[in-house]
Amino acid sequence: MKYVITGRNIEVTPRLRDMVESKLGKLERYFNQDTEVLVTLSVEKDRNTIEVTIPVKGTIIRAEETSDDMFVSIDVVEEVIERQLKRYKGKLQDKYQAGGDLAGLFAQDDEDEDYDIRIVRTKSFAVKPMDPEEACMQMDLLGHNFYVFLNAETDEVNVVYKRKGNTYGLIEPTV
Repeated sequence: MKYVITGRNIEVTPRLRDMVESKLGKLERYFNQDTEVLVTLSVEKDRNTIEVTIPVKGTIIRAEETSDDMFVSIDVVEEVIERQLKRYKGKLQDKYQAGGDLAGLFAQDDEDEDYDIRIVRTKSFAVKPMDPEEACMQMDLLGHNFYVFLNAETDEVNVVYKRKGNTYGLIEPTV
């Protein structure tokens, strides 16, 4: 794996770089050697945050962890990404049954965990045209973390969602 490690408000020391590479190096069995791992270390006040992004054939594996100690954050983010990778690998193996299309992406692993996705409830609702700001207000009124709506400006279905730090995101479809 190729590591791109950057720091925000922190100098990426050789010790930090070695710690990141050794912890995330445990995940090399899931990837081919050309996989690029984007790591951002940042410090704000007493919060040490690590963000790891790994683009993998049409999807992105991403995790972000914050703690008082950067080394603790690195440990936790490695565990989170490993769980995501096992779940993702399980889904792909179920989809392709034998996993033949995975040969270039994942190394073979003896672990066989079962990840079932069960839809337990279905909702139907009328989609009314509105702007993203109104959709955010509706989402807050409902107490949800996301809200699907018809964008009045573009006539396309969009999603607004809550982000960390009391901010909002907007998902728009691309053609």
